[in-house]
Amino acid sequence: MIVVKVGGAEGINYEAVAKDAASLWKEGVKLLLVHGGSAETNKVAEALGHPPRFLTHPGGQVSRLTDRKTLEIFEMVYCGLVNKRLVELLQKEGANAIGLSGLDGRLFVGRRKTAVKYVENGKVKVHRGDYTGTVEEVNKALLDLLLQAGYLPVLTPPALSYENEAINTDGDQIAALLATLYGAEALVYLSNVPGLLARYPDEASLVREIPVERIEDPEYLALAQGRMKRKVMGAVEAVKGGVKRVVFADSRVENPIRRALSGEGTVVR
Repeated sequence: MIVVKVGGAEGINYEAVAKDAASLWKEGVKLLLVHGGSAETNKVAEALGHPPRFLTHPGGQVSRLTDRKTLEIFEMVYCGLVNKRLVELLQKEGANAIGLSGLDGRLFVGRRKTAVKYVENGKVKVHRGDYTGTVEEVNKALLDLLLQAGYLPVLTPPALSYENEAINTDGDQIAALLATLYGAEALVYLSNVPGLLARYPDEASLVREIPVERIEDPEYLALAQGRMKRKVMGAVEAVKGGVKRVVFADSRVENPIRRALSGEGTVVR
């Protein structure tokens, strides 16, 4: 089993990802694809007159402030545009993909956060009323059913809260949870950079390998800029859960998944 998380930033080569994923699938490799859609969501939100807002949390992580209107835009883009784009591309390449959000069949269920701490002008503040949360449960029986029937699942937030509300949740954490749950051979994070960079955004400063036991060292955590912190946190969760290796790799190249599995990018093992 390979779990692949496709980022949602500008520059993602969805065509290359789909072609590579379909090729691996047809060779008998079991795959779960998880994707984001942040850049498209920002564009649509701006166009609809509800521009995005982001919160920086005390630990340095960045998240989208998600009121009900933002959640609806999020669903339009993640569950609609990006999910069906990937499914279409996979179908064109001969992989019988099926796209699901965390809402469908209670696939991803978690706790809605009643309050979110964030930093503004050096002060820690509390925001209430957000539709955000963390996935705690996966409907593995549903995924197993699809995998056994020969489908390639393409999965996306939002998740479902215990109160049966849609919640914006982190796709990187979902990918790590799935990789741990399935005892995956590898967890691959594809984005618009070659991996973790020692001198961001200098792509020549790629860090090629991080020992598992040092993933939480300050020198490595400091390399994660902005939303990359979420991916590093996901890697920590995955390696602690027994996943053999995590690779941060480039989606902009041909055969991005195979190249990641061959060691191109930043490998955590």
